[in-house]
Parts: sequence; C-alpha cells; structure tokens
Amino acid sequence: MELEQQTVGDAAIRRLEYEDATTFAADLGVNGTVDVVGDTAIVVTDEAQYDLSIPEGDTVTAFINNGVLTIEVKG
Repeated sequence: MELEQQTVGDAAIRRLEYEDATTFAADLGVNGTVDVVGDTAIVVTDEAQYDLSIPEGDTVTAFINNGVLTIEVKG
C-alpha cells in the first residue's frame, strides 16, 4: 500500500516526488506528534492515533508544524 492512498482523519495525504526524495504532506488542522518506527509513521493527535505505511529509505524525517504533517523519505 502506498502512503498517497491513506488519510489522517479527514486529511488526504499528498505525495511529492523529487529527484533525491519523496515527500508526503497532509494538513491535519491540529498539532500532534509523529514518530517513525521501521516502515510505519505513527501520528498522534488529541483525537486519535494513526499508523501510516511509508516506503523504506536510507533517511526518514517526520514532523508536524502548525498542523501540517510532513514526512520526507530519502534513498
């Protein structure tokens, strides 16, 4: 399953392809936390927890800033 087919609550996740990385982004509208364990991004908000499948990569960076979830996979 690809991340672009998933949602976080009502927020659709967009997939952006770059030469050296793939970035996934979703406007959650609320702040929360995100942690990456293996090929899963765990997103926790005040309302719920979401487990998202992400592609494997050499480097994965994930954060939520002003309610926008960003996951960058390199390699």
